[in-house]
Amino acid sequence: MSNLYADFEEISVKKPAKKLEKGIKRLLIIAVIIFTAQLIWLFGISPFIPFSNIEVHEIAGLDRSEILSLAGVNEESSFISTNTKNMQKILSGHLLVDSAVVMKRFPDKLSIFLTPREAAAVALTNTYSGQVPVFIDRKGIFFKAGKVGENTTLPVISGIENPKLNTRLPDAVVPLLDSLYLMASNSPELLSVISEIRIERKAWDGYDLVLFPVHSTIRVRVENNLTEDVLRYMLLMLNVFEGESEKPKEIDFRSGIGSYTIKEQI
Repeated sequence: MSNLYADFEEISVKKPAKKLEKGIKRLLIIAVIIFTAQLIWLFGISPFIPFSNIEVHEIAGLDRSEILSLAGVNEESSFISTNTKNMQKILSGHLLVDSAVVMKRFPDKLSIFLTPREAAAVALTNTYSGQVPVFIDRKGIFFKAGKVGENTTLPVISGIENPKLNTRLPDAVVPLLDSLYLMASNSPELLSVISEIRIERKAWDGYDLVLFPVHSTIRVRVENNLTEDVLRYMLLMLNVFEGESEKPKEIDFRSGIGSYTIKEQI
């Protein structure tokens, strides 16, 4: 009798254990199916679905629609079909764009960040309507034309023959534009004392810079290396002649020491 009871007890224990085992197996199968379906969706389907989130940082002169058109983004663009390197190259090639960053985030987000060119100086070009300012960035690139008679606080660069958009100043002159850009940020009040900078080619090689101060008739000639120290020294020299009846036409700073000549009246 006791043996029969023991067998019955063993059978009753095995049945719930088998049911539990089957239940776990079913759950594992369902979990594997769900996981596989998610993988298929994430890596097999969603990368081909058009972007649902497109972030565009506009700049002056280029709105959202123009940027997307330039980058080749349309309603069918997706994560898998988008080449961010090509987009960056195309966008960076636009005259108004200094640099571009394009990022895509899996599975359906695209972000476009543009850095605009910033003017360091202007040059004047003649048109049928009058003189038009052409803006130059710190890399020496003529990237934007202004309007006839447009006023600007930027220094005027002269001595350039027929400046045109999408052209670049000679490499030897580019450091000047970079210096002007930095001074505009660090010492704008110092830069404001100059109304014009004329670039003059030397007889053999290189360039001189002729500065035209705002509140003085005395020109200042320097090497092709304009710095804050040079401008401060220039102001100091100009103050020496303030109120004097006889003034030099030009002060030469190319040697590092200001030199000048005053013609004697006959």
